[in-house]
Amino acid sequence: MDNGASSYRRFLDGDDNGIAEIIDRYCDGLILYLTSFTRNTADAEDLAEDTFVRLAIKKPKYNGKASFRTWLYRIGHNIAVDRIRKNFREIPVDFTDYDIQTAELENSYIREENKILVHRALLKLSGDHRQILWLVYFEGMSAEEASKVIGKSRRATESLLFRAKNALKTQLEKDGFVYEDT
Repeated sequence: MDNGASSYRRFLDGDDNGIAEIIDRYCDGLILYLTSFTRNTADAEDLAEDTFVRLAIKKPKYNGKASFRTWLYRIGHNIAVDRIRKNFREIPVDFTDYDIQTAELENSYIREENKILVHRALLKLSGDHRQILWLVYFEGMSAEEASKVIGKSRRATESLLFRAKNALKTQLEKDGFVYEDT
């Protein structure tokens, strides 16, 4: 059982420090994942907050079939999809403002110049492509775990991942990314 699951179990048993540990451990990663939906850090922060509120108030049952992080991200995913359906309109985003808002979070996760270029290229991809690449490469999830988060079969997820990698490569080449010889 991973640390998140044991913290959640302690919270359900009445230890409020359990939920605080979950928030400390997963908040930043969840916000960055949810940014793939919103393209706006403030909205992603709101969605993450809603995710933790749902966890604390509704206390959904964690059955252990997936890792705790996968289960938690799926709750955030569902909340984001519900919000998008409710609003059902895309709000244009000024990427200059986006870069300023997320610079602090990006710097903690993305330390080298090439990683920043990859992140910016990700933002230009479709939502499905951004999500699968983020989950697999930045969050370190397996294709099977990611399939549970996005609600697709493992085979469909692997196919999506293949297409997303090709789309990212194409976008990086358009942006002038130069591959290093290794």
